[in-house]
Amino acid sequence: MRVGFGVDVHRFSDEGTVRLCGIEVDDTRGIEATSDGDVALHALIDALLGAAGVGDIGMHFPSSDPRWAGSDSAELLAAALAEIVSVGYAPSQVDVTIIAESVRISPHREAMRARLAALLNLRVDDVSVKATSTDGLGFLGTDEGIAATAVATIAEH
Repeated sequence: MRVGFGVDVHRFSDEGTVRLCGIEVDDTRGIEATSDGDVALHALIDALLGAAGVGDIGMHFPSSDPRWAGSDSAELLAAALAEIVSVGYAPSQVDVTIIAESVRISPHREAMRARLAALLNLRVDDVSVKATSTDGLGFLGTDEGIAATAVATIAEH
């Protein structure tokens, strides 16, 4: 069994939508990012790659590479999953925390858990999605952006 940790942060924009765990949660604004800006999936990708010891999201999907412009983060997750499987591991449990001031997670939590379970071939019981705010502190507290952390456990398969 191995454990990895990931973090991602993005600024809000005036265009697009906010997607978390592959689910659209806010259509009044977007995320500034090379891809769709799904901070939850990005943090999870880093956690999985880190657990397997095969680098990070920036190494596999650099923002300087135009191939990733506008890409669906679920596709990036699928590629990262294939990488960890290729070195003999598979996810066994994931835990994601979304840090946001105004984006509400609770109405979408079960859909997010189900989506992550499907993307990772896990049982929904092996997926946790939760949220917190910064109580008005910092750029997250002033609602300028959104962040996520993730912990993933992987096991040899």
